Amino acid sequence: MIPSMWRIERRHEEFPGTVTLALRREGHLEVPALPGQFNMLYAFGAGEVAISLSGPSAPSSDPLIHTIKSQGFATQALCRLPVGAQLGVRGPFGHGWPMLDGSHRPLVIIAGGLGLAPLRPLIYRFLQGQLPARSLQVFYGARRPQEMLYREELPAWGKSFELVTSVDHADTNWNGHVGVITDPLRVSAVNVKEALVLLCGPEIMMRFCIQVLRHKGVPASSIYLSMERNMKCAIGLCGHCQWGPHLVCRDGPVFCYQDVCKWFQINGL
Repeated sequence: MIPSMWRIERRHEEFPGTVTLALRREGHLEVPALPGQFNMLYAFGAGEVAISLSGPSAPSSDPLIHTIKSQGFATQALCRLPVGAQLGVRGPFGHGWPMLDGSHRPLVIIAGGLGLAPLRPLIYRFLQGQLPARSLQVFYGARRPQEMLYREELPAWGKSFELVTSVDHADTNWNGHVGVITDPLRVSAVNVKEALVLLCGPEIMMRFCIQVLRHKGVPASSIYLSMERNMKCAIGLCGHCQWGPHLVCRDGPVFCYQDVCKWFQINGL
């Protein structure tokens, strides 16, 4: 429960109100964190907030990377911190994404908005040959082109695997799809018998994407989603993140859809 002290080594503004922070802790070069897990980041005088890991890109690399959107009091304080500033870190916590375990299945990633952040470590493991996936398809949707995460990285990704991007509102320089991400997903070719599908984004987006996937014939056991709900303590004590019989911080944030479909389909829960 006691945070360790880390310093901001690099700071990159993805777009106004959203930053990516690279954190380093001297004398500790390896943090055994899995893609999909989260840390509790503590801004002194402002509070603590759960933020998923958006790096490191390799299992043993350093520093830790988090992408943060300025929304509440704590995240606003974190986003204002300059390079060299200290912050507290607790973690990692929770269950991460399934790692395929050598099965060499096709991997499909679907992300909306900030939901690309916790999936980014998996993408880099695939690019580095450290993820035993037979192939990779990524569907990424955002509100506007200027609100897409990791815009400097996307062109290189598109050369290495199938990357489909979509925006709700386009400008004159946008040449991709305009509309919801379910449109290109619906017409895409997905290996429904073998594919492993990972989703993260707004819950309404995930609901409609799952409908498309299930209509295509993707089994519920092959769909995993990350629920970024109101996590406060990170160890299942406070109950703020209770979702049906589950505590998101302890039992998630990554769930197999087969295990939570009953609760996921209840509006307002």
